[in-house]
Amino acid sequence: MTTSMTPVADWTLETTPVIDTDSHVAEPPDLWTSRLSEKKWGDLRPRVVHDHRVGRDRWLIGGRRLTTVANWATAGWHEYPPGHPPTIADADPAAFEAPARLQRMDEFGITAQALYPNLLAFSNHAFMGMKDPQLMIECVQAYNDFLVDFASVAPERFILLAALPFWDVAASVAEMKRCKELGFHGMLFIAKPHKLGMPRLIDEHWDPVFSLAQDYGWSVNFHIGFADFTEEDFREIMAKTVSRADYAKNSSVSMLACGETVADVIMSGLCHKYPRLNFVSVESGFGWMPSFIECMDWQWLNSGAAKAFPEREMPSFYFRRQYYGTFWFEHEAVRKLMDIYPDNLMFETDFPHPTSLSPGPASSSPGPRSVVQDVFRGIDPELAQKVLFKNAQRLYGLGEAK
Repeated sequence: MTTSMTPVADWTLETTPVIDTDSHVAEPPDLWTSRLSEKKWGDLRPRVVHDHRVGRDRWLIGGRRLTTVANWATAGWHEYPPGHPPTIADADPAAFEAPARLQRMDEFGITAQALYPNLLAFSNHAFMGMKDPQLMIECVQAYNDFLVDFASVAPERFILLAALPFWDVAASVAEMKRCKELGFHGMLFIAKPHKLGMPRLIDEHWDPVFSLAQDYGWSVNFHIGFADFTEEDFREIMAKTVSRADYAKNSSVSMLACGETVADVIMSGLCHKYPRLNFVSVESGFGWMPSFIECMDWQWLNSGAAKAFPEREMPSFYFRRQYYGTFWFEHEAVRKLMDIYPDNLMFETDFPHPTSLSPGPASSSPGPRSVVQDVFRGIDPELAQKVLFKNAQRLYGLGEAK
């Protein structure tokens, strides 16, 4: 992939390329039933079933009834979340279909876009509940193959990030090798494996995965959220008993929870162990990060860790060298802070999720073009180009600018 670059001398906000480092593809109902053997797996395949109690089609995976098919496709929808389109036909087709996505990207002024899943990002527990190891792996492979097909309409405009069967290190390494041949640019990985009873990220258990990612020049992308929509949770959401205030609070606090992963990666020694491996905190905002980095530096010195580990640098050193964050709704915080970490900040839209930069009847959000205009007006052109596309271009190996 090659992203064209406007020379700084001729730069304007209207002509600069913009790389969206976080968007989602809503999984079509036949993603797994069309790609996995019916004879071999039958109804064990992830599939969509109609729930008569709520009048919606829902995903059935590993014996769990999960979200509706269009639950995450809320861009432009007329209800506030957790309200969402009842069917695919009611949703923005750009959530599901590549040609429509390209049209929306053109409308939004997006040059290239990173693609993340919904189900494999937020409902890994359901896939792990399948129990059959081979089926679990084939589900991940089928998703990655779907992603390649989705992007095939314009490969230069999509950044492919491999989902991995992280519960199986050997299978993860095998899938990384397969996806490398398919043209992927990085990988999605679980941020807190210890919450599922697996070793922490620093444990040598994960060495084969991180070592290969470093060799490939792949980034390790930690996406916010690890949703567990049990049947009871879903009924509560559908009944809309979750207050707007609680929904807003939970959405806000979830971003700060990503600080645990940032600290785990940096202060555990993972960055020191893998000096060429890059990490990304996706959809967690950026304004809180400089303060948190100062906190890590202070605690590192104040606790005596700097003396206990004299071979290591300060946490801020590793963040500058190896960690990236993304923003989409922040304005003043980003304008004031982007020059502190100019090489670590990237832009995203989160399309088509509830908090995305998607104007609509029940969304206060401006569109991406307006956000770019407002946030970067008066910003030094070289700094703006770094944040809008150069950092992502470098991180994901998108080729030399031309």
